[in-house]
Amino acid sequence: MSNEKGDTPRHTIAVLVDNEPGVLARVVGLFSGRGYNIESLTVAEVDHSLDRSRINIVTFGDEMIINQIRAQLERLVPVFKVVDLTVEGPSIERELALIKVVAQGENRIEALRVADIFRARAVDSTLGSFVFEVTGDSSKINAFIDLMRPLGLAEVSRTGVVAIARGAEAM
Repeated sequence: MSNEKGDTPRHTIAVLVDNEPGVLARVVGLFSGRGYNIESLTVAEVDHSLDRSRINIVTFGDEMIINQIRAQLERLVPVFKVVDLTVEGPSIERELALIKVVAQGENRIEALRVADIFRARAVDSTLGSFVFEVTGDSSKINAFIDLMRPLGLAEVSRTGVVAIARGAEAM
């Protein structure tokens, strides 16, 4: 899958790690030390009993660069598994965004109409503003933000991509 980064393919990499101090810094350091950009990064504990966390990284690179990243990630001591969800098979990606729109009159009505089309939920409303919650793939979030710009977009907060492989096999 390619996008606005030119012909460089976008990859979503899932990394299962020990949930301990410094792990995220080592993973990010691996990217920055080699000049690789991280488009999106999410991390959260996924197994309390085993004290494991999952890091989802969205990056861009050709096959050689992605293989290099995978190999280097696999060599980090607290890493248990590295999966490039983009090439391993079908996967599901979602992102959540909170979007504040400051609008009056017709723009306010239009913002609510667009939100309805995108199945965005108004989670806060004042006389002069809305905060919408919208979930979906990154392109849906981007499209919603683009449509809100002329209506009074004031602020955006995004979670970053979370992803999981489809089917019965677990990471």
